[in-house]
Amino acid sequence: MWSLPFITEEEFTSHVKATIEKYGEKLESFDLKRFNKNIVDPIKLIFDKTVYQSSWEEIISNEIFRQRDKANNNDIGYFHQRIFQHIKNCRVPDNGKEGGWDIIYQNPEGIAIPDAGVVHTVYVEMKNKHNTMNSASAGKTFIKMQNQLLNDDDCACFLVEVIAQRSQNIKWTTTVDKKKVGHKLIRRVSIDQFYSLVTGEENAFFNMCMALPDVIKKVVRELEGTIVPHDTVIDELKKIAAELQINSEDLAIIMSVFMLGFSNYKGFCALR
Repeated sequence: MWSLPFITEEEFTSHVKATIEKYGEKLESFDLKRFNKNIVDPIKLIFDKTVYQSSWEEIISNEIFRQRDKANNNDIGYFHQRIFQHIKNCRVPDNGKEGGWDIIYQNPEGIAIPDAGVVHTVYVEMKNKHNTMNSASAGKTFIKMQNQLLNDDDCACFLVEVIAQRSQNIKWTTTVDKKKVGHKLIRRVSIDQFYSLVTGEENAFFNMCMALPDVIKKVVRELEGTIVPHDTVIDELKKIAAELQINSEDLAIIMSVFMLGFSNYKGFCALR
């Protein structure tokens, strides 16, 4: 039985699938050339391998995961933002449209804002993590929200954080031109509180999280064969190591790792 009344199972499954497909080329297999595209740090790899007492297979796999993960953050942002296009009274403008807001929530019945009365529209800027904005970015965002309030006296503006320090819906205070500023209709809201507000379900975000793992598994099973990568980096490193004709396999792999970043350096170039 489907447990999310604010979004259908079909819509949720479709959104999860779209998110996974957004991973795109990042799901392609890693060979040695792709692995070293931006030149990995051989010394860091060797420190990590030795200090963490990992195998070469583990440390190479971790580095591949790190490279994929770095590129995947925007795709997870897509998941958090675009899901609201399926939720009643919410819309997700195209990039740069309608003031560049991530989400706009409108409710003709009114939206109660703590200590600030009732409005009928909320404009949302969404951030993945509470500490991703520096002071200049925070100031720019606050000014954008101030301008929106000047143009619309029946609205509030939210900075919605997926990974917030705590569950909250509070007046946002920040610094603009070295002055501390705040407004009761400019608010800092954790994503669980935002879900509760727009769906009317107290534990909507929790329930979404509980439904998510099974739906991801289901979609991955359906896409199996098209998204499962086969990485060949460690095999290629072992091949290079074998060609170096060094008795110790571990030392040979160390040398092949050094060659990733230092093949043109003095001393190393003689091994090519």
